[in-house]
Amino acid sequence: MPPNDLHRRKLFAGAALGTLLLGGCDRLAEDPGVQRVLASVEGLTRRVQRLLGGARALAPEYSEADLSPVFKANGTLDPDDEDYQDMAAKHFVDWRLEVTGLVEQPLRLSLDDLRAMPSRTQITRHDCVEGWSCIGKWKGAVLGDVLRQAGPRADARYVVFRCADPMDNGNPDSKYYESIGMEEAFHPQTILAYEMNDTPLPVAHGAPLRVRVERQLGYKMAKYLMRIELVDSYADIGSGNGGYWEDQGYAWYAGI
Repeated sequence: MPPNDLHRRKLFAGAALGTLLLGGCDRLAEDPGVQRVLASVEGLTRRVQRLLGGARALAPEYSEADLSPVFKANGTLDPDDEDYQDMAAKHFVDWRLEVTGLVEQPLRLSLDDLRAMPSRTQITRHDCVEGWSCIGKWKGAVLGDVLRQAGPRADARYVVFRCADPMDNGNPDSKYYESIGMEEAFHPQTILAYEMNDTPLPVAHGAPLRVRVERQLGYKMAKYLMRIELVDSYADIGSGNGGYWEDQGYAWYAGI
């Protein structure tokens, strides 16, 4: 990676990490003044990234020689959800990805349907807010192609990812969710990955399908994907901050 790109990536990661660490403290996160500061820093990070790299700028990609010997599995490793466990036991033959919300043509796609679409393979670095990174190889359908098939309506502003993994002691009402803007959704490196390192996506890494949003931190890359919903606002979803961890105080825009 060119030195300037490396410096830029570290700069964005540091800015995002600082924002997240502040946001992760409950007492600070509840303070309106702190929330205003966090929101302004998040917006600044997004504007600076766009200014330096442009809306279509690509995250760095690597070679096979750069692959991490072990790619760390993080977060949920095997969802405590009866429906998910039933699908996993059948090797996900009955699993379907639903694409709903502000679309002209709702979709229900099997893994075979997704595999039949044009695919993208990319070797990229996964940066976690906890401070670790791994390089992995991902293959999947380009999210923009899936969305074009569904036909987003003009008022669609965000893409919400609904997942199978309950987050709060198995509470089915606490299943993981995330969201990104339409610009990031149509970025060429934003894919729905069904393979990792040339094998079917392991359960610990989000089988049967996970999102890869390569220009943002790892918590944006939702695992165990079940449904994609296009919305004009995420204010009425969860606590209204655009994602499970965002509802705990993390930044919505986690650009690196």
